Amino acid sequence: MPTTLTRLRRRAKALHRNLRGASMAVRALASTDHPLLAHIIPMRRCNLACTYCNEFDDFSKPVPIEEMYRRIDKLGALGTAVVTISGGEPLMHPELDDVIRRIRSNGMIAGLITNGYLLVAERIQRLNRAGLEWLQISIDNVNPDEVSKKSLKVLDRKLELLAEHADFHVNINSVVGSGISHPQDALVIGKRAIALGFTSTIGIIHDGSGQLQPLGEEERRIYHEMQALEKSSFTRINAFQDNIAKGKSNDWRCRAGARYLYICENGLVHYCSQQRGYPGVPLETYSRDDLRREFVTEKSCAPHCTVSCVHQVSIFDSWRAPQNPAEAAGALVQIK
Repeated sequence: MPTTLTRLRRRAKALHRNLRGASMAVRALASTDHPLLAHIIPMRRCNLACTYCNEFDDFSKPVPIEEMYRRIDKLGALGTAVVTISGGEPLMHPELDDVIRRIRSNGMIAGLITNGYLLVAERIQRLNRAGLEWLQISIDNVNPDEVSKKSLKVLDRKLELLAEHADFHVNINSVVGSGISHPQDALVIGKRAIALGFTSTIGIIHDGSGQLQPLGEEERRIYHEMQALEKSSFTRINAFQDNIAKGKSNDWRCRAGARYLYICENGLVHYCSQQRGYPGVPLETYSRDDLRREFVTEKSCAPHCTVSCVHQVSIFDSWRAPQNPAEAAGALVQIK
């Protein structure tokens, strides 16, 4: 268990993080000309091969650190609020700590999404020193199966290490939906996360194109029980998932390409991990004009989208700047 000194340090860091977050929220409401969240990929390679995932390979080399610095500095120049490092498995990048430090030196909040397999006490302490502010692990089942090896059985010791050593916020995301054989596992995972002092959320797994997969009756029951756990521990903007659970579309204004940027290992900006290729513009040339164009570009995939991070950042602008399909079509022609 963490020491008293560790708990006090965590509380101080959490207060500082929350104050920064509140300041960024005010700035987001005041101006639409900057990204709120960027996902950046330093490593496409992964040490796992979950069958539902289309975001990894088993051969790619890490992006060189100097190139990562240029991309992070560009995100800083665009006024990005939060940068989440993803993959692949980002912990496989040999200079990940320097990537985190560069994000923080640009005044941005630094987050990390990992499968957790490579976490040991010393690695967690290095992440503390680098300045990591939050970390998320998605755990798909209690016991590993042919779909996913990201199981509580394998990762529980890693969670205990995080509870003991991490200064940063930890969220454990469990899932229901396509490919998950035992949806009740989500409750076991969520309760374990809360018992360790973490927050717990639930996601609905999308299909290979990031689109809607309605939940069955048992899956919906688990989903609503998990929502109750979330309310007691971690406020999330996730009302859009209620429609997904029922197999219904969402009427919303997707701000991908403007408020949310997905930067692949090749340095291109995409709408999200499931819509790679659009707009496919190099980050190094991405400008305020690109942000403004994509802000009003209607995305045809939006009604059935399950990509939660894009929904969450788009909520800041749900009340303004309607998107025009005709203008969107013209913008896409210009891109091509």
